[in-house]
Amino acid sequence: MKLAQIALVSVAAATCCAGLRAYQRVADFGFGNDDAPNNVKAEFYWSRLAYTSNMQSFGGGYGGRGYWGRAAWSRDYPKADRQFLIAMHRLTRIDGRPTEQVVTLNSDEIFNYPWIYAVQVQRWSFTDEEAKRLRDYLAKGGFLMVDDFHGTEDWENFMNGMRQVLPDRPVEDLQSGDEIFHTLYDIDDKMQIPGEHYTWSGRTYEKDGYQPKWRAIRDDKGRIVVAICHNMHLGDAWEWADDPNYPEPFASMAFRVGLDYILYGMTH
Repeated sequence: MKLAQIALVSVAAATCCAGLRAYQRVADFGFGNDDAPNNVKAEFYWSRLAYTSNMQSFGGGYGGRGYWGRAAWSRDYPKADRQFLIAMHRLTRIDGRPTEQVVTLNSDEIFNYPWIYAVQVQRWSFTDEEAKRLRDYLAKGGFLMVDDFHGTEDWENFMNGMRQVLPDRPVEDLQSGDEIFHTLYDIDDKMQIPGEHYTWSGRTYEKDGYQPKWRAIRDDKGRIVVAICHNMHLGDAWEWADDPNYPEPFASMAFRVGLDYILYGMTH
């Protein structure tokens, strides 16, 4: 009996270690010497931003807890990222690395990856050094897409961080004719893209975020450097696209918008 218990514990420990190792490899920032998918060089890298949290109730640092005990920046990670990459490889000829990765503002490593995605941005906070690095990143051609924050209070908290990064840049509402909606797909009619909660609540909104806000911040040359999806949750639409209970029109719109944003970021 004791031997059986020891064997069971050993298998469980090995499984946990394997899972942790898999997560760490996905989050690898650089290139190794092997042929693993996360070490493949490509022209595009799906990069998710890990940030420190300004919400004390969720803890501080990158380990600050959010939904289900996970850091807020990692909501829908990694399934949403992987589902999107599958769609990108099927629908475009972009030479993209097949796995996602995590980037931070702790070092200049972020400058190697010109397109980043961030969620739950009402919870982010920056040191002066981090804010400057993100500002320099955007000025040098980087592109940031933010998603999954809802309502008035979330907007103010998000802007507290953005004012550290781009204090003098205005936020504008994007129009259907803006180029960013016509890089791969022509998206003239847009809808509010809800999270998975729609499948049981029938609501497309969260908190007091009743209307979708497609917004952006531009640089001095008019290039969009921050694409803002407020009162929406595109990441959930990607994550739950394979669930028959999640409506296909929402998922399809989310994929089209994401692909347009990537093509815009890569060509501007």
